[in-house]
Amino acid sequence: MTRPLLQTGNARAASLKDVPLYDIGTFRETVLENDREGGRIVSFFGCVPEGEGQVRLFAVLSRHREGVFFILSSDVKGSYRSLTPDCPQAHLFEREIYEEWGIVPEGHPWLKPVRFAPRRRKDGPEIEAGIMDFFRMKGEEAHEVAVGPVHAGVIEPGHFRFQCHGEDVFNLEISLGYQHRGVERAMVEYPGKRRIHYAETLAGDTTIGHATAYCHAVEGLSGCNVPARAQALRGVMLELERLANHAGDLGALSGDVAYLPTSSYCGRIRGDILNITALVCGSRFGRGMLTCGGVRFDVDDVMRQELLERLDRVMSDLKCAADLLWETPSVVDRFEGTGVVDKKMCEELGLVGPAARACGIPRDVRSDLPSGIYRFSQIPVFTCESGDVFARAYVRWMETQKSADFIKEQTEGLPSGAVIAGEGTRLLPGSIVVSAVEGWRGEICHVAMTGVDGELARYKVVDPSFHNWMGLAVAMRGGEISDFPLCNKSFNLSYCGHDL
Repeated sequence: MTRPLLQTGNARAASLKDVPLYDIGTFRETVLENDREGGRIVSFFGCVPEGEGQVRLFAVLSRHREGVFFILSSDVKGSYRSLTPDCPQAHLFEREIYEEWGIVPEGHPWLKPVRFAPRRRKDGPEIEAGIMDFFRMKGEEAHEVAVGPVHAGVIEPGHFRFQCHGEDVFNLEISLGYQHRGVERAMVEYPGKRRIHYAETLAGDTTIGHATAYCHAVEGLSGCNVPARAQALRGVMLELERLANHAGDLGALSGDVAYLPTSSYCGRIRGDILNITALVCGSRFGRGMLTCGGVRFDVDDVMRQELLERLDRVMSDLKCAADLLWETPSVVDRFEGTGVVDKKMCEELGLVGPAARACGIPRDVRSDLPSGIYRFSQIPVFTCESGDVFARAYVRWMETQKSADFIKEQTEGLPSGAVIAGEGTRLLPGSIVVSAVEGWRGEICHVAMTGVDGELARYKVVDPSFHNWMGLAVAMRGGEISDFPLCNKSFNLSYCGHDL
């Protein structure tokens, strides 16, 4: 990029004064230039108004394997020219900024609120009447199918609106935000020990992922050095979380095509992996394990041996269950060619995690922007090219094996020493930090800013689901409506991770 930007590493604090402030035209062109050069928008949000009626926009950008984040800002008032027509991955971010601050991205193709949240700036323009309308197709033979927001079973609310001709899906529009919880505000307004619990429950099935991102952010702002043993244990817990959820997804995908052997086995295997997590810290989801400066629970020699023995049994069982899946022609035939997202579309939408790697894009924070234990121990990145349900399933299967190898390596070779740092967590004033972690769904990003008093002034979270929900909508185009449960499960996105 030709213009100077703040460059900072993953979980490395920088001064807010060093973030360049551009006029909105230059800001827009810089973001678009990054997109043209193969970069991504990691985070894009508004901050505390600077002056009457103004909002300061911040963009956090990255480019593949450069190992740094690029940050820039701009003050806007009222409106600006939308980035979305030229950079589709900006579309949800711009809708969110409009919802929170009333800043209108002029020319946005489908401007409507994202989460129905109370507006941060009370003097912003009112949301236009009818702005929550859904896209409609005209024609006597076109029809709509509405699913949700209330679903069967214990599940968060989300609404899916299909535009169809017979069984063929022309468009799927996904509307979320029914249970917006205001977690980002709470992270600022309720300081102290509550914050780690908010982080753990941002998305309940990603407890370790979000807690790690939060801890890295605080440690970056406080200059805290986490002991090597704690770094290794954090990595073990993060990969156990990935292993449990990938195993569960393989079972759920099997269930969606009525293949009961793998479905039954994987449901039990997921429970066995969660029980390994509970063995270490007492919680199947890992709550209470992480704290700023390290971890709360250590692993002694007896526990280490039991963990390794359980892991061996789990992986043996999972291999048998997965082999049944891949060796059954009817299952593979149903997976292949269903819900295709091509590589070009994946790049345009900025998809992350297994969804991106299934399209042939080796996008993984653990190798692109490594932090913690991943600076010293790499996990190979596995990709497929077909971008279909089969690819998203097979990437998960390969990643379970890599995660298991990593867990064994780290558990067998745990460094000696303490598991928690002795330093305090007093935050640097007037600073910004970007913390990214490869959760099991993909890239988790937490951005924290402090005021002149050293207290958090803004906390922004981007769950991987925020990037990937549009990928599900695109995957359904040209398919049949009966493909939806299978496609939906192949992404397995989070409602609550989106409805922060």
